[in-house]
Formats: sequence, structure tokens, C-alpha cells
Amino acid sequence: MTGRSSDARGLPPGYPFRDGWEVSPLAARDELASAAPPILLDVRRDDEWNVVNLPGAVHIPLAELERRADELEDEEGRRDRPVIVYCHHGSRSLRAAAALRAMGFADVRSMAGGIDLWAATAQPGMRRY
Repeated sequence: MTGRSSDARGLPPGYPFRDGWEVSPLAARDELASAAPPILLDVRRDDEWNVVNLPGAVHIPLAELERRADELEDEEGRRDRPVIVYCHHGSRSLRAAAALRAMGFADVRSMAGGIDLWAATAQPGMRRY
């Protein structure tokens, strides 16, 4: 994926964006820079995390998400803080978003295109794999 042929949201032509379930990397970047940023959750495997990751991200591999979801709760055990989930290309993060919603997290979205599209649009020059 490259940023050269992206739409105004930074998505490649024909990307099947799932409104309500996804956020574009450019919109995610803006939300993360806000006064009340969402939790940024990386659900990739350890070996992928070790290659490149986004600063401030919580790392919980998808295979461990169910047993470690409480790490995303606030001090009072609430699950209402917004969460943006990412993986390499966006498939695992969509599954993670659905799982977290089923566990009672109210505001969870997957980052469209994952860290690969982030590197192409929101942070050009970032290492890609």
C-alpha cells in the first residue's frame, strides 16, 4: 500500500472501509494527538512487535487478548475508554475489535490497513515489513 493513490482519508482506492468498525490511520493519528487520546492496542505477535511498533501502544497479541483484556480497563474496572486496535494489515485487529466489543468494551475500532498503511500515510519513512 502506498500513500500516492490514497483518498482524502489516506485509504487506497477501493478499500472496503467498515464505517463504525474502522478508523483510518490519518484519523487515528489525529485522535492519538488529542487531549484525551484513545488506548492504542497492538495485537500482533511478539516477533512483529519487535520489528516496529507505535509509541505508547499497549501490546497484547491476539492469542492472549481474552485473558488479558482487563489490562485495558481503567482503575475502576470500566471498559468505556476508546480503543484503537492495529495489526499488520487490519484483519486481526478487526477480529480483536469484535472480541473486545463482545467483552463489553463500548468504543473499539480497528485501524484500517494496520501499521503498514500507517507507515505509508501517517508516518512516511517508518520501517515496513
